Amino acid sequence: MTDTSSETFLTQDAFERLQQELSHRTGEYRTDIVKKIEAAREEGDLKENGGYHAAKEEQGKNEARVRQLTQLLQHAKVGDAPADDGVVEPGMVVTALVAGEEETFLLGSREGSDGSLTVYSEKSPLGTAITGHKVGDTTTYEAPNGRSIEVTIREAKPYTG
Repeated sequence: MTDTSSETFLTQDAFERLQQELSHRTGEYRTDIVKKIEAAREEGDLKENGGYHAAKEEQGKNEARVRQLTQLLQHAKVGDAPADDGVVEPGMVVTALVAGEEETFLLGSREGSDGSLTVYSEKSPLGTAITGHKVGDTTTYEAPNGRSIEVTIREAKPYTG
């Protein structure tokens, strides 16, 4: 049996976009940051050198993003959008009545989205509860505060991003 607990569904386009970002961050962007650090270091006293500290902070953020992208891409499940069959699964835009309020969201990864939709992980309580259900189904999940929340699936369409 394959462990899919760390798998993230990405479309081919999202996967390629993230690969390009990783390539940029490990290539010219990383080199530019190192040059900024070296230039600031040549200015002298590092304790009161704002440019040096800013460049070091930028370097730290870049390296954190590189680690995040590397992990994500290593564990990505790349493929076409799921079938348009009304069954909720990662990669679907879902419209549901959640605790009496209609919500439309992407079930999947923020990394795979264009930022126009709220995103819920398929591993979240809501995502776990609705995965595999069809349009018209009603289910419940336990919220972090312990309340039971009812969800009715109204629509499930493949994300085309």
